[in-house]
Amino acid sequence: MADSKLASPELSGVEIHGMSRGAFIMRGALVTGAVYGGGMVAPFVRQAIAQSGGGDVDIVNFALTLEYLEAEFYKQGQKLGLSGDVAKLAKQFGDEEQQHVEALSATVEKLGGKAEAKPKFTFPTKDEKSFLKLAVTLEDTGVSAYNGAAPAIQSKEVLAAAGSIVQIEARHAAAIRLARKNNPSPDAFDKPLDKEKVLEAVKPLIKS
Repeated sequence: MADSKLASPELSGVEIHGMSRGAFIMRGALVTGAVYGGGMVAPFVRQAIAQSGGGDVDIVNFALTLEYLEAEFYKQGQKLGLSGDVAKLAKQFGDEEQQHVEALSATVEKLGGKAEAKPKFTFPTKDEKSFLKLAVTLEDTGVSAYNGAAPAIQSKEVLAAAGSIVQIEARHAAAIRLARKNNPSPDAFDKPLDKEKVLEAVKPLIKS
């Protein structure tokens, strides 16, 4: 499919090299966001987690994979020669995403599981403009992914932790929109999608 037909073409260039369940679901989430838009990510994640049959450990490991991706994105972004304010955001947000990585890794171990290894990532960013555009899309995708995973979380402590992280992701997205001179909160609600369209879209992306 040509990039001009993609809802979020910047996501189509993000690569995740890893074989873990979290990496698989994250790749599917990015494909969903690229083809159908961010509003489709939460339904995809919800369906994928439901079909995986995993419990809280698997859900937290999926969130960990997302945080690995975002932390690495900001780390690599700092090498692009960003301007003053944007460079400060990349440094601050990268540090915060790394803290999320550490917190989620500790949570997996507390639950009696093993934290997934960090995959390798490739990002299609070459300058400040492409960095900011992808940053907004990744943060929006992250918020949608957390919202999709949340209903399957059984532990109240894990749910509270996820809720505290997703708030920061949303603030990141708003701050980056301001850096791009865009409206930080363009809509009162995320646009809902028809259930049949959701199921039609996610069906070919989930292995039974």
